[in-house]
Amino acid sequence: MNKFRQRLVLPSLLALTTAMLLTACNNDNKSSTNKPAITNTTKTPSNLGNSPITYGVRPFYLIDDMTDSVVKTQLQNARHQTPKRSEFSIAHRGATLQFPEHTQESYVAAHYQGAGVQECDVAFTKDHQLVCRHSDADLHTTTNILQTPLANKCTQNFQPATFDSQGKLITPASAKCLTSDITLAEFKTLKGKQDASNPNARTVQEYLVATPSFRTDLYAQNGTLLSFDEALALFKQMGVKVTPELKEPSVTMPHNGYSYDNYRQAVVDSLQKAGFAPQDTILQSFKIDDLHYWIKNNPEYGKTAVFLMDDSNATKTGATFNTQDPNTYKYTFAQLKAMGIQNLAPATWLLVTNQNGKIVPSEFAKQAKAQNLGLIAWTVERSGPLASGGGWYYTGINDIVNNDGDVYELIDVLAKGVGVKGIFSDWPATVTYYANANGL
Repeated sequence: MNKFRQRLVLPSLLALTTAMLLTACNNDNKSSTNKPAITNTTKTPSNLGNSPITYGVRPFYLIDDMTDSVVKTQLQNARHQTPKRSEFSIAHRGATLQFPEHTQESYVAAHYQGAGVQECDVAFTKDHQLVCRHSDADLHTTTNILQTPLANKCTQNFQPATFDSQGKLITPASAKCLTSDITLAEFKTLKGKQDASNPNARTVQEYLVATPSFRTDLYAQNGTLLSFDEALALFKQMGVKVTPELKEPSVTMPHNGYSYDNYRQAVVDSLQKAGFAPQDTILQSFKIDDLHYWIKNNPEYGKTAVFLMDDSNATKTGATFNTQDPNTYKYTFAQLKAMGIQNLAPATWLLVTNQNGKIVPSEFAKQAKAQNLGLIAWTVERSGPLASGGGWYYTGINDIVNNDGDVYELIDVLAKGVGVKGIFSDWPATVTYYANANGL
């Protein structure tokens, strides 16, 4: 932090550790070294629907670090408010700033922080069972699979880095382990870890111990992986909404007779089986064809589905994306509306721009709202310390972002200027605090 100012009284110091220790569910089962089986018997905390909510210390740290402003004063004045759950606060794979993504522990931590919507990115296993993973090709960086006999089933087992005689890196360390390389039973024997890998690794241990310094392994001791059905059961117990994202498979489809439409429909079937009505569900995808499928075949779920957008799928062919230039947009918002798409989820930086040193809504955001499209933004609290501008999620406003508290200036513009109806966060308490302070 590049400055200290008058400290706020921290009213919520039932400290972060108190809330997070509640998530440390013991998992004493070990994987078999011969025949993997479902051995995970970690218990879900009981009575999650009535669990306490805590901000912990982070929102107060961020407010302390803000440059003096109207937003800072408002948030300071709310410091004695009672934490409440808010659907404006969307957990991005759980509470991934400090917990391994898409694990039970991460989801429970997000729940204690007041997230009103929980996310499961959906992939499928070798036996075509749905599981929660950000990618079907990330097991080698998000789990301990390389330290188990299942590594031999990976598309590519660990390959160490190679160096020349002067120690210069020639070939980075690598591995590739897909969810479709293993069955659900085998998947359930793995443990989640912080998503990271070391390209200079000569051993598996070196490859896996690579968590960024702004994150932590403190809560990564027993990361419990979940099937989609298990995650839905957990979210149902919490009494929250769910936002599943259909992840594009890296394998050729159909996969052993399992078609893309089978995959798309399986997500909806699981939601219906778990009792999640369309109004409690926000389906997501970067692939517009997925939206078309749901709108045609599951129209009630299609109404609430969101089209995820960034420059990778929102840029006109041959153009360089510019939030302020509609001529660079792949689609007009009227076209999207005519397709039956009613909600968009753009990356944060698509929705804002720098105007005379201030964060303001972008032309992209203004045109989307002019078509009465619902907007959700992703993702805050994913960029680490903001002293150097915040990186990709702050594209276009990097020059005016210089302290961690600036995240609240961004959130304020997204909420009040753009009019988003929810914000994904790697640390939901940050957004929950803002939502509570503003009646959202």
